[in-house]
Amino acid sequence: MARVIRWVMAGLGALLLAACGADVGLDQHGRKVTAASLEGQWLIINYWAQWCGPCRHEIPELNALERSLQGSGAQVLGVNFDGLQGEALSKASAEMGIEFRVLASDPAPRYSLPPSQVLPVTYIVAPDGRVHAQLAGEQTADGLREKLAAARQAQ
Repeated sequence: MARVIRWVMAGLGALLLAACGADVGLDQHGRKVTAASLEGQWLIINYWAQWCGPCRHEIPELNALERSLQGSGAQVLGVNFDGLQGEALSKASAEMGIEFRVLASDPAPRYSLPPSQVLPVTYIVAPDGRVHAQLAGEQTADGLREKLAAARQAQ
């Protein structure tokens, strides 16, 4: 009996590890987003929608933040709140002027992101997958840099 339990536990562990390494899905350009490209990174995950005025104002700030984070071990990721896919996601991202990567698949289950009742909402996620902050409303590049620095220091 103990041997069966060990086999079952080993199998479950292997499945969990395989799921952790699974691809995250596609981005707005139809390119594969691998788990390896996100591992060990601080993630600034922003939910946006075309109909959201504050989201439209925030996009240039997020673009500037992404440019400033190059090579720093952090990156900005977008998620369309309405779940757009394929060509619709690509078109909406271009229309919004988004320069950072937008995920076609919602990463909320992967990172245990708490639900939000407002848009925009931005999450700061540590390299170990823990959520450090849930920020409701429009953010600035400077404010997000400060919050990211504070989260890095706290870890």
